Parts: sequence; structure tokens; C-alpha cells
Amino acid sequence: MPLKLTSYYNSKDIPELPGTNIFHSKDVFLLYEAAAGYEPLLIVASINGKIVAKLLAAFRRQTSFIPANMIRRCEIYGLGEYFDNNIEKEEVFDVMLERLTDEAMRNSFIIEFHNLNHALDGYKYFRKNQYFAINWLRVRNSLHSVENVEEQISPSRLRQIKNGLKNGAKIHKATSIEETVEFSKLLHRIYSLRFRKYFPPTGFFEQIHKWLIGKGLACIYVVKYKKKIIGGAVTLFSGDNAYLWFSGGMKKSYLRQYPGVLSVWAALSDAKERGCRHLEFVDVGLPFRKHGYRDFVLQFGGKQSSTRRWFRIRWKFLNNVMRWLYS
Repeated sequence: MPLKLTSYYNSKDIPELPGTNIFHSKDVFLLYEAAAGYEPLLIVASINGKIVAKLLAAFRRQTSFIPANMIRRCEIYGLGEYFDNNIEKEEVFDVMLERLTDEAMRNSFIIEFHNLNHALDGYKYFRKNQYFAINWLRVRNSLHSVENVEEQISPSRLRQIKNGLKNGAKIHKATSIEETVEFSKLLHRIYSLRFRKYFPPTGFFEQIHKWLIGKGLACIYVVKYKKKIIGGAVTLFSGDNAYLWFSGGMKKSYLRQYPGVLSVWAALSDAKERGCRHLEFVDVGLPFRKHGYRDFVLQFGGKQSSTRRWFRIRWKFLNNVMRWLYS
């Protein structure tokens, strides 16, 4: 049967779609569409009018003096979402990947696929489409096998949680745009000095508040001390899994309150209460022997495993060099 692909660039054109994967949903498309600096692309595959798969990509740009096409990235979480068990999923992915690559290479410098479930997912078709892989790591907490999340957390982290609350820190879910804006500005200061080089603008978090929280698809936790936000976290919910997207705290200024520790604990506790089977930390970095953020989150009881990120660079020569280096 012929496979038909349809590309969507505007949310008003997208029909009702099946699926539960938030990273390939219309809701997240709306988030990207409304946030400054982002442009979404949704590719939908159908057979005889029946939708069998979808793949959401986000183009993002950064303010710079460098030409625009050199600072635009195309980012995709996972390999998409599929709905028909009678189709060859990898063959459908191959066709969607070709379409995405053709469209993305016209106006972005690099394409990146990350948060794959398994290291070998899509391997044959990434290679076919001239992508190269870099080994990466993932950390995921299993919540379904414990009565409460404290069973998994190290004794030193448990003491920090207890002391942080004892020393006046309070945790709650953000209930207003003002809190969300204050929290995003705090995270921007923290992330700009640490393990991430890029951080979304404040408007991105405003859109999370407007589009996703009310539908139960996201939650923003804030840690306060004397009415000031000193830490927090952002979690997305997809099916029976939770994804900790961003977190941080002013640990140097508020050492006795442990805002970073309380932020992660709040996300884990809420995911457990919601009945999530797992919570995954979205970005724990390259497989270096020492990695501050990864070492930090592993003390909350998560398990580390290997995966890959796949990349394609617009410049053919440079892309071939990278393919040779990482072959």
C-alpha cells in the first residue's frame, strides 16, 4: 500500500491525531509555535487515509552575528509515534526520516535525534541517510517497583531533603504566570553557567504554563525560601512516564535549603503520586567518567544506561569527517 506523508507547519492545519507521546503531540507543536525562537514541523504518515505514524521536529535559533542557517538546529525526541502493529515501523521511519532530512537541511545547520529508547533504534536508516552517532547516557528512575521514592534515594540526599525543609524551604506547584516567569529567569542564570549552553527564553516557559499544565501534561515545581524562588523543576508527562526536562537551584546562595535537591525530589514524588512507572532525566550528558549533573541525579536512585544521539550536519565535508570519526 502506498504510504502518504503530509508535512504541517501551522497548528490550524493539523487534524485530530491519535497518540499519547507528548514529544510528538499537537500540544507540544502549539508550545513550539507560540514560543519565540522555535518553529515546529510535524510529519504525518498515512495509508489509505488511516494515520499510522507521526514525527515532530523543532527548529530553534539563537541570537548571534553568525548567519542564521548556521545557528539553526533541528531537534527530535525519539523516533516518532506509531499506531499500526501490522506495518513495518522502521520502514515507515525510514521514509519519514528522508522527508525530515530533506526539509531540515534546507534551513538548519544540524539535525539531532535524542532520547532514544535503545541504542540500536533506527540504526540502519540513520546510517542510510548519512547520520553519525555519538554515545550518550540516560538515567531513569523506576517508580512502579517501590512504595515511595524515598526508598531509592541515598541517605545523604534524604538528610539534605529533611534539612532543607527544616531550614525553611517550601515546595509547591507554580500557580501563576508570574511565578513561572520568575522561575524561568532563575533557571536561565543557573544553566548559563553550567552544563547547558542553550536555554529556552522565558516565553517558552510561559507557553508551558498556558498550554500544558492545565491539561495535566506538564508541571512546574518551585522551591521558595522567605517568598523568594530559589529552585525548581519542569516535568512533562507522556502516557505512564514522566520526563524531568529542566531543574536547578541556587545551591551556593542557599546552601542550607538545598533547593536543587528539593526540586528533583518534588518531581519524583509527584510522578509517583500520579502513577507514573518511570521518571527519566532528559539530558544527563556524554559518557564522561565524571559528570556533575549525572552524578547528582544518580543519588536519587535512578539507573544509568547507554544510548546514542544521531546527528546530521549540513556541510557535506564536515558531516563526512564526523561519520568517519564516529564510525
